[in-house]
Amino acid sequence: MIQAFGLTSNSRKDLPPAVDDVSFEARAGHVTALLGATGAGKTTTLRLMLELQQGRGLTYFRGRPLHRIAHPSREVGVLMGDVPGHPARTVRGHLRMLCAAAGVPVRRADEVLEVVGLVSLRDERLGALSRGMDRRLGLACALLSDPHTLVLDDPADGLAPREGHWLHGMLRAHATQGGTVLFTTAEPKEAARAADHVVTLDQGRVVADQAAAEFARTRLRPRVAVRTPHVARLAALLAKEARTAHRSVEVVREGGNRLSVYGSTCADIGETAFRHGILVHQLADEIGDMGPGAGPFPGEALEAVQGVPAAGEGPESGELLDAGAVEPAGTERSSGRVELDQSAPQSGSQVHGDTVVPAGSDKHGDRTAHDVPGARPAAGSGGGVQGAATVSRPPAPLPSLPPPISVRSAPSPLRPLRYELRRAAGIGTGFLTAAAVLVTSALTAVFLARVGHTPQARLLAAWPRELPLPPAALGAGLLGALAFGDEFRHPALAADRGTVPRRLGLLTAKLVVTAVTALALAFLTLGCDAEVLYLVYGRELTEVPADWFLLSASWFGLVVGCAWAGVLAAGVFRSTTAGLAAVVAVPVLVVPLVQKALQGASMRAAVGLPARLREVFLSQWPFGGERYLTGAVRVIAQPVGGALTLSLTALVCAYLFTTLRSRVR
Repeated sequence: MIQAFGLTSNSRKDLPPAVDDVSFEARAGHVTALLGATGAGKTTTLRLMLELQQGRGLTYFRGRPLHRIAHPSREVGVLMGDVPGHPARTVRGHLRMLCAAAGVPVRRADEVLEVVGLVSLRDERLGALSRGMDRRLGLACALLSDPHTLVLDDPADGLAPREGHWLHGMLRAHATQGGTVLFTTAEPKEAARAADHVVTLDQGRVVADQAAAEFARTRLRPRVAVRTPHVARLAALLAKEARTAHRSVEVVREGGNRLSVYGSTCADIGETAFRHGILVHQLADEIGDMGPGAGPFPGEALEAVQGVPAAGEGPESGELLDAGAVEPAGTERSSGRVELDQSAPQSGSQVHGDTVVPAGSDKHGDRTAHDVPGARPAAGSGGGVQGAATVSRPPAPLPSLPPPISVRSAPSPLRPLRYELRRAAGIGTGFLTAAAVLVTSALTAVFLARVGHTPQARLLAAWPRELPLPPAALGAGLLGALAFGDEFRHPALAADRGTVPRRLGLLTAKLVVTAVTALALAFLTLGCDAEVLYLVYGRELTEVPADWFLLSASWFGLVVGCAWAGVLAAGVFRSTTAGLAAVVAVPVLVVPLVQKALQGASMRAAVGLPARLREVFLSQWPFGGERYLTGAVRVIAQPVGGALTLSLTALVCAYLFTTLRSRVR
């Protein structure tokens, strides 16, 4: 179950908070709707619950806050807005990537695709899906790790009635199996039909917390609230006048001295009470959650009035209640739910007669109807409704859910690595970037060779002195920035304490994958440049330099360092552009500062470093290890290498600081 206590968003300048002291409960085995108009604070409430937005208050999922759950995606299935994923990724590839992120078997992707009916579209791109298919994929993502709780933000928005009924049927099936379902909606009728419990928000506050039956009876339609000590007499008079005038009036006895009259006005009721000398203590209009959603779904109004079942429903002409009352067609009572079609006023048709409903008989009230279309009198009644008779339809079968899975709780170090590999290889951005880098580098090398006066090392790396970085380093930095930046633009793990889970395991996986990618890109760039130079100018420009080892170490270190700088900067600033800007800032801003520092009188050159190393460690390094250490120190001592080292150190510290800060919060 979900328990929310005092959820309050941070104030926005002089404006009141979007959500102020919201508390409610969503029970297991039930579907709970969070109802409110646009701007009422529904989405902000969900974001506060999922810790995606800063604020005050607590939310417990089966007794634990989200940040105390080891794997939130296995406990809470989330759908916030459109399906979070890169538009170029395939449906099946997106689900397989999420399987690796959640640590569930890959076959789970095919199981949920079959359940939501997307098997034929598994190779379709996310950007090409229709609205209905997008909603189906979003539900598949939420059900992927077999969570106990589903949290969905307006899941049926923009769907056709048939798609909406299917989606709510899936939510009902999940609740029937013991799960907890919470969804938001701006349509009162949708909340009354699909939920067991309705929590109504208005301007960021809870204004009603009701069962669906009570909500449908008291808040779905406008009414006139009447308080009088002569409740029974006034109710009978109102029913008699409505029957005489052939008007549709429903009178509900709320208990005590209170009446709720539907289908009438304060003026009519006041005149009736005045003519018959009935004392009235209160007479006021009460308008509940009326609006565009209060009417029936498109295409259902006429069917509801005529008693014709909607598409996909069984035959139904009406339901006779125990005390001889009639519920019109389109009203369903099962497992604590109410589906109520207020279709007569909206469709232009009226139900002639009156309805008097005393309170206390059942959760709908006892209704006595006259001349209600679709109602059939009981045998021997002489045209009246007498005795107890029930005409009901069998409940429609609920959609099937994917079979439960057993997720091993033991952490696997390969899980984030598999996720990162599928994330990087699932779209063509990385391959296109690598191809563009190779082509640009080859053309630049040919141009530099034609101009002349370029050292051999810079010629092979295609690095003009006028550019801060070579194309390979810029490409590696872009690929590194995309590793985090793409996920912030198209988040895949919305429930993991932010759009991207800040875990060192995931960071390590990203650094490993980007390092391997950068090394491959650096090697291919050297080979491609050398081959193009050989084909154009011959062997003279492709000779291997004498200090090839140190130059190779510097080259590979530069490319890998740029890739890592892109990863860390994008993770800290949550932007691909910021990650790439941090890479470019190293030679443009940091290198001049490092050069100025190295030119100071206090700096000494690393002369005789091997001898000093032997003096410090008092032993000879095996296999000439001091030579490799000397080469690494010389690489770092270079202006670009030193600046890159400083930048990486600062970004690592910033990343760790933001991670620890978010966990403390």
